[in-house]
This record gives sequence, C-alpha cells and structure tokens, in this order.
Amino acid sequence: MFRAALIALTLTALPVAAQTVAFGGMRADTSAPVEVSADSLTVNQTDGTALFQGNVVIGQGEMRLSAQTVRVEYAASTGSGTQRRIRALDASGGVTLVSGADAAEAREARYEVDSGLVALTGDVLLTQGNNVMSGDRIVVNLADGTAQAQGRVRSVLQPGGN
Repeated sequence: MFRAALIALTLTALPVAAQTVAFGGMRADTSAPVEVSADSLTVNQTDGTALFQGNVVIGQGEMRLSAQTVRVEYAASTGSGTQRRIRALDASGGVTLVSGADAAEAREARYEVDSGLVALTGDVLLTQGNNVMSGDRIVVNLADGTAQAQGRVRSVLQPGGN
C-alpha cells in the first residue's frame, strides 16, 4: 500500500518530460491482419494513402481503434501485383483505443504498425481497471504493454494494483 501511494504521489506531483508505466493489458498482435470499416473510403493511388471517414473502426487481433477519420499510409510496393502493406494509421476525431480491459481516449492518434507504437495526443486519458493516467501525449507500445506519458502527467493508482 505504501509503495502504491508513493508511486501515485510521485506521478501526480511532478511535471515530467516522460514517464514509462506498465499497462499490461494494452497489447496487440502486431503481426495480425488489420481490418478497417467506415462509412466511406477514398483511395489515392498517387501517394499510396486511403482515407476512411465516418464511424471508423479498426481491429487488429484483440485491439480496437475507433475515430471519425483515419488516414492509412501504405508502404511502397516491392513488385508488380504485390499486395501493399499498411505502414501507419493517423486517426482523428474522438479517438478510442481498447485492448482487453485497458482503454485510451485522445483527440488524435498515430499507429506505426511495424513497431506497434501508438502515439496518442490531445487530452489523453489511459485507464486500466481503476488506475488512470492522463497527459498531453502518451505513447503505447502494443508489443510489450508499456506506456510513456509526456507533458503535464497525472496518474491515479489504486492500492493493490486494481
């Protein structure tokens, strides 16, 4: 109990450049296929992007990301007839990221698919059970379940880790 209180005091009292916290449930199988659904889709073959708009929901394994708009960047093709793979997703407008019991909300997010990093920006709120962390920018590593908060960080950790 003392340790949790000390961590909570440390995390809430100091403005910090960055802090890393384990949010174990916020994980995803970064090698799983990415499925996207939306109200509309516009594809730009020239720059290798696709723009999904309206009630966008992205799924990869157990992870779900929803937003009003998502721009998808594809990696350059390596040969003719080769399927292009997703390099990154840029989401905006009421972004919500859910994986297991963990959830995050933000104004915008960028998901680098190969690295499994999701950078959430703008009034970010990350929850795990009764534990809450907020900040200006939080980067979640979906491969190892850690999160790094930057800016004015505030965290509320419940005794016992619940």
